[in-house]
Amino acid sequence: MTKIKSPAPKIALALAGGGPLGAIYEIGALCALDESLAGIDFTALDHYVGVSAGGFIAAGLANGMSPRELCASFIEADDGAGEVFDPSWLMKPAYDEFARRAIMFPGLAASALWRATVGRRSLTHSIERLGPSLPTGIFSNDQIDQRLGRLFSRAGRSNDFRELKAQLTLVATNLDTGEAAPFGRPGWDHVPISKAVQASSALPGLFPPVEIDDQYFVDGALKKTMHASIALDDGVDLMLCLNPLVPFNSTEPATARVMQRGVPAEKRSIPRIADGGLPAVLSQTFRSMIHSRMELGMKHYERAYPRTDIVLIEPDHRDPELYLANTFSYGRRRQLAEHAYQQTRAMLRSRRISLTAKLQRHGIRLRMDVLDDARRHLVAATPAKTRIGQAIASLQEVMDDLSHALPAPMRAA
Repeated sequence: MTKIKSPAPKIALALAGGGPLGAIYEIGALCALDESLAGIDFTALDHYVGVSAGGFIAAGLANGMSPRELCASFIEADDGAGEVFDPSWLMKPAYDEFARRAIMFPGLAASALWRATVGRRSLTHSIERLGPSLPTGIFSNDQIDQRLGRLFSRAGRSNDFRELKAQLTLVATNLDTGEAAPFGRPGWDHVPISKAVQASSALPGLFPPVEIDDQYFVDGALKKTMHASIALDDGVDLMLCLNPLVPFNSTEPATARVMQRGVPAEKRSIPRIADGGLPAVLSQTFRSMIHSRMELGMKHYERAYPRTDIVLIEPDHRDPELYLANTFSYGRRRQLAEHAYQQTRAMLRSRRISLTAKLQRHGIRLRMDVLDDARRHLVAATPAKTRIGQAIASLQEVMDDLSHALPAPMRAA
């Protein structure tokens, strides 16, 4: 009797945005997942969805670049990797935008002056006439299109959505309609992948809108945080979601070393968000807004797609390291990638019971020998923990595991 082979599970990956910091976190987390999950190849999934900075990572994975290769290129800046991400790409002033707006200024200034004098309009109303002369972005992100275009045009890779083995969707927002633009889907797949990444990551105010087919596009996160529904609508068995930005909980004991850079750990105290001034307040506000939107989306996914197992990977809300880091900073990429790598490993250990049950349905298992190997590092060695520290960490993992294993009503009680 011939045994009928069951079809392979359809697995998708959705990567949210978060600036350079978000990309750094996602690379570190993916490296931890890649080595800790047996039965899954992150370069051979069925569907990749990328938004903003997550578009960089999604496009690389869909082109066959492993998480470790992405780390070599974008984190370690290893010349041997063949391509190196240089943050100076994103720091070039948008000279073309400045020049285009400057040409408009004399006419607009004359109109404003006429309204203020002859037209006897208020000064405020007259100054508003100068609005169109203001640049729509400070820096140019044209290098994203150019550099990634060369990267994806190398042998074995493609800058054409239609030539990829897997489905890749990079989401931007149409500036004139406010609607999501799913580059890579039918009707949107003629746009080069590199240009779609540029459009998806064009954060308003920082970068000018990207013109494609006589339309203008900006960051895809304006519409939704994750856009995982694009893959879920196609029908997948397992949906993996990575979200790098979460609001910070400064009231937990685990945050005793936050907000005080350069101060010895033993002299630091638990602060309030307001102690960090306006930047800290704005950061917490932004993170809370986008995360609450994502939480609603995740609840909707669970109700609307009950046959799909959904796994969300994100930082610990009590973790100060990623919260303190500048969202647009690239200088501490090695330390932050290592931190994301180790935190993801810790999360997998703490959730091993619930994750094992969910992943086994799709032929995936946790490699506990890898997760329990304290000698593993991503890009740099970290100081060894003391015996007391290791004991506390082990106890915390057991408690976390028990928490995830209990039914929701019991956890709430």
